[in-house]
Parts: sequence; structure tokens; C-alpha cells
Amino acid sequence: MARVSFPWLSAAIARIEADYHRSADTHLIPLPLPAFAAHGIDLYLKDESTHPTGSLKHRLARSLFLFALCNGWIHEGSTIVEASSGSTAVSEAYFARLLGLPFVAVMPRSTSVEKIALIEFYGGRCHFVDAADEVYDAARAVAAETGGHYMDQFTYAERATDWRGNNNIAESMFTQMQRERHPIPRWIVVGAGTGGTSATIGRYVRFQMYDTQLCVADPAGSVFGPYHRTGDATLTAPGSRIEGIGRPRVEPSFIRTLVDRMEEVADDESIAGMRALSQLLGRRVGPSTGTNFVAMLRLAREMRNAGQQGSILSLLCDAGERYLPTYYDEAWVRTHLGCWADAGARVDALLREA
Repeated sequence: MARVSFPWLSAAIARIEADYHRSADTHLIPLPLPAFAAHGIDLYLKDESTHPTGSLKHRLARSLFLFALCNGWIHEGSTIVEASSGSTAVSEAYFARLLGLPFVAVMPRSTSVEKIALIEFYGGRCHFVDAADEVYDAARAVAAETGGHYMDQFTYAERATDWRGNNNIAESMFTQMQRERHPIPRWIVVGAGTGGTSATIGRYVRFQMYDTQLCVADPAGSVFGPYHRTGDATLTAPGSRIEGIGRPRVEPSFIRTLVDRMEEVADDESIAGMRALSQLLGRRVGPSTGTNFVAMLRLAREMRNAGQQGSILSLLCDAGERYLPTYYDEAWVRTHLGCWADAGARVDALLREA
């Protein structure tokens, strides 16, 4: 196999690093929940929607590109192929354009039209499949046909990021918390699509010897919860209807031994959490952030009932504007997810306690 051209490789890495240095870190937002705060419980969201491509997946895409470049998997002119439900593909399309490389996103037909438009805006091409579990083989086939490189976020997410530090999301979280009332979070709550974020945070917490527990907020239909309970990697599931998190199969990047607790959140509760948090912040958030928020409220209630104090930290994964024709459309929600009124009442009850 021919060695990657060193001048091109150096220029490619330099472009990605320059892009990183042009961006400030994402904000840490305290949530205005005075009743929980009165009990010594503070909730925060790290706002990943402010990345150039608008989501948490910007970090993953950057790491995947650097990992592939330094491994010699990407060459000048390589076609980049990814299997994605949307946000990772948007971010990878951005970095592919930055390097002048063609990009193909393999995704289910149900992916939101806003994400498809963003992929195309960044110069990417979309290849559609009918079901979520078809994306893997289809991505490999597209990569073989084009002579390109399949990024395979589901395999490499957990190993592409330096979990010991080096400006990863975990290090950023703990740095930003240093001057807060409870600087070491009692809980960090994240969703899992690839499992890369939970792996990075879980490893970092252990490496730094922090007394912090990791909770994965898992949507209904995801295989991760049953896998966490049983350890059976052959399990499959229908897959999640909350875009971006939950999978129909156990992904290699999901490391179950790093997760202290799985909190299953029903689809209607994710929608209710999304709507309630959007109202609380005065701006729309995406559905996976709603899943995180419900898990945060449950943990906060448990802490209050147990007389515990501390902080709970999670992620605002992306903005709600990407989901206006879907998760924010009442007719679409009724058709695809059902009525969420009862779940809305349950989430409102949790908020009244706050």
C-alpha cells in the first residue's frame, strides 16, 4: 500500500487544527430550577449546538478524521463514506469539504430533510436505505465501489478520542465546572448512538479519580439497555425512534463497563422533555436532548428524596430547528410516536417539584 503523501497529510491535519483553534469552547448553561437548587442540587447543560456544524457530532467527526489521517487510511482524493442517522454525516461532510474530499452519507430514508439539506450544503451526497440496520453493509459497498474509506463511526468512536485529556469533552466539562457550587458532578448524563461520548467521559472520570457516576439515557427500542444488563453482545432490538441515539445492534464503541446506570426513557417522555426544556430555555432543542433532560430530572428527584446534594451535568446535543417538520410537528408526532399528553403531564410534575 502506498504511503500517504506527507505534504498533503500535513496540510490536511493543519487545516483541521486551524478550524479547531478558530472555535471557542461550547457554553455550560445552568438550568433555572430553583426548587432543586434550594435542596443543593444544580443542573447544567453543555451546549454542543454551537459547534460550526450545530451538534455534538462535530467533535466526533474531527476526531475520526484525525484518527483516519494519522492511520494512513485517507489519501488525497479519497471518497469518505459514513453510515449515519444524520448529525455525524453533517459534521463529516463539513470536514470532507475542508479537505477537498468527496463525501457520501449512507442513511435511512427517514432522516430529517433539514439534515439531508445540510449534508448537501457541505457538498456531500446522500445514499438512502430503507432500514437503520442496512446502513452498515451499504456503507461498506459504497466505499468499495468508490475506492474510498468507510469511516465507521460505530467502531472507531470510542478509540478516536484521547480520553486522558487533550481538550476532549470530558476535560472541558470539568474545567468549566471548577467555580460552581458543586464542581465535581455527582452524575453526568449522556445518550448513546455510537457510545463514543459515554466511553470518553467514563474513562476520563476514572483516570482523574473523580467521584462521578455516568448515566446513559436510553430511548425505547434501543439495544443498549438490555446489553448493559446482560452483557450479551449478540442481542438485537427494533432500534430507537429518537433520532441520533439508541441502536438496533450492539455497537463496538459502546463500552458497557464504563456506564454506572442506564435510564430508559419512553418516546413520548423524550418529546415531552424536549418541549419542556425548550420552554425553559426559550429556544428549541432536539429530541435526544429531551431524553437527557428526563433522565436528569429523575436523578435530581432521587437525590432530593435521599437528602443528597450535588450537580448533574448533561449535553444539549443539537438545536430543535433541524426537527421542525418532525418532532415539533404535532401531526407527525401523533403518526410516528403517538400522543404525548400523559408524558407531558409526568414531566410537568417533575418540573413542579423543581
